[in-house]
Amino acid sequence: MSELLKVPTMAECMAEGRQPEVLFWVGAAGSYDDRAKKITRAFVKILNKAKVDFAVLGTEESSTGDVAKRAGNEFLFQMQALSNIELLNAYQVKHIVTACPHSYNTLKNEYPELGGHYNVQHHTQFIADLIKNKRLTIEDNSNLKGKRITFHDPCYLGRANNEYEAPRTLLKNLGVELVEMKRNRRTALCCGAGGAQMFKEPEKGDKDINVLRTEDALETQASIIATGCPFCNTMMTDGVKAKEKEASVKIYDIAELIANAQNL
Repeated sequence: MSELLKVPTMAECMAEGRQPEVLFWVGAAGSYDDRAKKITRAFVKILNKAKVDFAVLGTEESSTGDVAKRAGNEFLFQMQALSNIELLNAYQVKHIVTACPHSYNTLKNEYPELGGHYNVQHHTQFIADLIKNKRLTIEDNSNLKGKRITFHDPCYLGRANNEYEAPRTLLKNLGVELVEMKRNRRTALCCGAGGAQMFKEPEKGDKDINVLRTEDALETQASIIATGCPFCNTMMTDGVKAKEKEASVKIYDIAELIANAQNL
């Protein structure tokens, strides 16, 4: 993290005797993957700009257990979940925001039955609320104005949680030309990384699913493919490379687009 970024930990907040407004759940990709770290930094810049009182768990954060559950290891998932819930409850966490739809879905929908009850938001929902409540303004002089952009719906944000509008609202606020793929919202095609598929080679077939999804995006003639998930970002980036279009088509998370438009 850059020295300019203010990223307090929950332990530091507790030592100071204060409770932050939100906990930013960074997630494994946002913590360890070099590309996804840029998404984490962009979102932190937005939080700092909006003067949001937030904290991270830092070294105390562990996997939500999502991948273990999708791969069929329910025992490992529950071990991870119960350990995390114990920590979150000890810190009296009420509101969690994350840039990873996999973490979002797991924390929101699967932790409650194990005793973890939190208000969980995807980062696009949280940013949309910041703008709605006038805590964050997007300048009219956005360097993205008029750019042709398409948005790829992450499975765990869209179909699993019925959130389609928050990311699109943010893109429209940037003044871009939003063009939809033929398969979008409820009919959007998975990038291929969901359900723990991110960590294995694809089965044999005519074409990798991320390449098929990238073809959907390229058909729109957009110069930017926007995503709201670090896994999707990786898969679409690999798809663009497979089609040898990396010079003309870029992949960015919505948080990066907003941070860049604000020169953060």
